[in-house]
Amino acid sequence: MQPPIRTRTLAVAGAAAVVLASLSAAEASANEAEASIEVDLSDATEISDELYGLFYEDINHAADGGLYAELVQNRSFEFTAADEASYTPLTAWETVAGSVTVETADPLNADNRTYVRTVADTAIVNAGYNTGMAFTEGAAYDFSVWADADAATELQATLVDAEGVALSESVPVPISGSGSWAKAAAVLTAEAASTTGRLMVTAADPVSLDMVSLFPQDTFLGRENGLRPDLAELIADLDPSFLRFPGGCIVNTGSFDPDSRERAYNWKDTVGPVEERRTNHNFWGYNQTYGLGYYEYFQFAEDIGAEPLPVVPVGVTGCGDSPEITDPAELEVWVQDTLDLIEFANGPADSEWGSLRAEMGHPEPFGVEKIGLGNEEYKDQYLANYPAFHDAIREAYPDIAIVANAGVDDAGDVFDRNWAFAREQGADLVDEHYYNSPEWFFANNARYDSYDRMGPHVFVGEYASRSNTWWSALSEASYLTGIERNGDVVDMASYAPLLSNIDYIDWAPDMIWYDNHQTVKSASYEIQKLFSTNAGGEVVASTLDANPIVSPDIAGGIGLATWNTAASYDDVKVTGADGTGLFRDDFATGSDGWTVGGNTAGAWEVADGSYNQTALVEDARTTAGSADWSNYTMELKATKTAGSEGFLVMFGVEGSDDYYWWNLGGWNNTTSAVEKSSNGAKSTLINHDTVIETGRTYDLEIEVEGRNITGYVDGEQAFTVEDKEAIEPLYQVVTRDEDTGEITLKVVNAQDQAITTDIDLEGGRLKDKGEVTTIACDPGCDNALGEDQVVYPQTQKVKDLGNEFTYEFDPYSVTFITLKPQGRH
Repeated sequence: MQPPIRTRTLAVAGAAAVVLASLSAAEASANEAEASIEVDLSDATEISDELYGLFYEDINHAADGGLYAELVQNRSFEFTAADEASYTPLTAWETVAGSVTVETADPLNADNRTYVRTVADTAIVNAGYNTGMAFTEGAAYDFSVWADADAATELQATLVDAEGVALSESVPVPISGSGSWAKAAAVLTAEAASTTGRLMVTAADPVSLDMVSLFPQDTFLGRENGLRPDLAELIADLDPSFLRFPGGCIVNTGSFDPDSRERAYNWKDTVGPVEERRTNHNFWGYNQTYGLGYYEYFQFAEDIGAEPLPVVPVGVTGCGDSPEITDPAELEVWVQDTLDLIEFANGPADSEWGSLRAEMGHPEPFGVEKIGLGNEEYKDQYLANYPAFHDAIREAYPDIAIVANAGVDDAGDVFDRNWAFAREQGADLVDEHYYNSPEWFFANNARYDSYDRMGPHVFVGEYASRSNTWWSALSEASYLTGIERNGDVVDMASYAPLLSNIDYIDWAPDMIWYDNHQTVKSASYEIQKLFSTNAGGEVVASTLDANPIVSPDIAGGIGLATWNTAASYDDVKVTGADGTGLFRDDFATGSDGWTVGGNTAGAWEVADGSYNQTALVEDARTTAGSADWSNYTMELKATKTAGSEGFLVMFGVEGSDDYYWWNLGGWNNTTSAVEKSSNGAKSTLINHDTVIETGRTYDLEIEVEGRNITGYVDGEQAFTVEDKEAIEPLYQVVTRDEDTGEITLKVVNAQDQAITTDIDLEGGRLKDKGEVTTIACDPGCDNALGEDQVVYPQTQKVKDLGNEFTYEFDPYSVTFITLKPQGRH
């Protein structure tokens, strides 16, 4: 073996410059190898050619105020309190001279009913999003408005700053005065840059105004009604194979009443002229204009070379909403809408819906090959409604692949039920979603090793490790090595969510962050890009040999908690494995030794010889014991007195964000589970079917032995589970590009020390010179908006590699080593 080749130390990841490196034996580390990787180049398995893609949802103002380039907020004066409690038709608008009234009597059209009427000499200003509109010096902006005046008149449109100082010339906009609505337009040029810009519109005479718009002429690929180019280019740089849209929870929430302001997402509301698209309440608590609609999604997918994957509702709402369609006739309307969508995407230009696509500017089909039915469906009605959609698509479009879904978690009764149902129905793929702790991702690298290769394939449609630190990104990288190793059964995977405006956060973490003028790529973005742009077409057989890292026993104190429930606890006892009594409290003399905490304090009190929590609040906790307890049995009595759930019995409590709890009667008393919280990110270890009756006293017991947990209810075993979460010395996978023959060895080191590794590739001759890309940083590193990026890749050309070499993988690093076969350029 050759001495180990080392990368340069990366306390902060280096720049993307390419450097030629050839380290001599004297320069290289003399450490003995701590691990080995053996690769058989003659043994390869073909994997999916669309493994890495994107999931887009209008969350965190991902559309309006984000990817959609429109600078005016509330351009059609349609904001209402139904969207968000503080909204009015004049949200984001200020009248700086004269006055306006909000009108509905003579609307622009039936789907855009609200507008404003000015008096003479009125000036109104729109503030846009974030700190205002971002203007670039010398850049041109397209202003347009729909106006209705009784006589010919003129508007003035001007770019101004937050203090009203002009940033452009005031441009006249003639209004015909025909007594009917007409569109008028002008071009404004910014004479100075600003991130606090505004649009001011001045009316000399009374006039009605609607759809007041300001678009930068610089949109992605110059598209009309287009996209913000910096965000679109970051997305395109990921080289995605597919684009799943439009959600997410916005797909399967809302009312099925077509006239409701909180109606379920219907693609037909989002196409055609933008002034005729009905705005709607967005599930995440704001207004969605649908300016970015299905046509634009299809166009964007085509522009970035991604396969479009639309997801449609199936007459069942989730994400906490309750409406369901049970009437077959009503359901058939939604089934037909789904068939119409496929015709819109794929039909000839002279078909009913294909002609609308052609009229919008795309006579050629978009080429939809897959469609998703529902999102995170956990209700029984999903099983009743799904077949109508599935069967109709199979009959009308037999070549379209159908994606069912596995519910809201990575395991459990709903997960198992939905998978069995998908097999029974003959779905092509099943969409799995999970947002778990880094430790879960490290521990579940082998999740898909044992999946059935003959059933539906897997679409990991939403996943993330619950923070944007490098530690979470490392865990995601470790998991992706397992995804690639199983790329014959996992067809597609997409991180979620994709976008977040820093000032409008509904969910975090997210892959790309931005405000009105700048963006930042998260650490997770860098991992997604590294894997996506180096996916390969085959997985080559490889074996890692390294001493396993022994996980410590579960350790920590105990706790009692409730969630929207009142409960009474008594006779708490903790006994060590050797019979030693660690803790006992019958609450006869108070609650000394207990510390009240959690997200809400609740109303904990000792009364009638028991410890009671009487407030119906979320996450009311009280804890006791020592962080060094391990291998113990906890016993207690518990009685639910009111509320919607059951008991939360805590163990292994190390802190407010690090603990286990046995959640009995959770999720509105529909199931029970053992959950683990690591740094505040929860994951489920096991589900079981216990529910809790009000007024009944239960004898509960939890045994913690090593990393095994067993629970008993009234003396009967309810579950047993091993928390296998552990971080391996290395995670690795090897892929081959079928076109070039290049071999890429992908290695993740999540340890705090470098690991020297012998690497042996047999079964084909490789060139000595290769390319090494490394991302490394401290676990807490996090790319932040407006600051220098600290997590990013460094690429080097390295000599002395070939078929056999020793490499030292940096601490907390992801390393890709790419080797060319002999005989190829």
